[in-house]
Amino acid sequence: MMREPCNMARGEVLLRIDDRDLRLCVTLGALAELEAAFDVVSLAELGERLAQLTAADLVTVLAALLRGGGVTMSAAELASARIDAKAAAHAVAEAFRLAFDG
Repeated sequence: MMREPCNMARGEVLLRIDDRDLRLCVTLGALAELEAAFDVVSLAELGERLAQLTAADLVTVLAALLRGGGVTMSAAELASARIDAKAAAHAVAEAFRLAFDG
């Protein structure tokens, strides 16, 4: 199966979900969505919150970053999807690294 292209310069990272490679991307909209979801008031506070993710938090983050990558999946869809948790955590960390460290 051919992998979807991703633009690492834009901060895109691929994650395999239900046998599809989907793009995650940290966008301003995704950051605003996460600030609201985690009830934080700054990017620094969001960073602290993201350092201690639960499985439910990871689903929330994935949903926001998928929307940033152009795919809409609900938390319920993600919760029932086939996703390797370790790969998901790594992909989220890489998306944030690309977004903030380049």
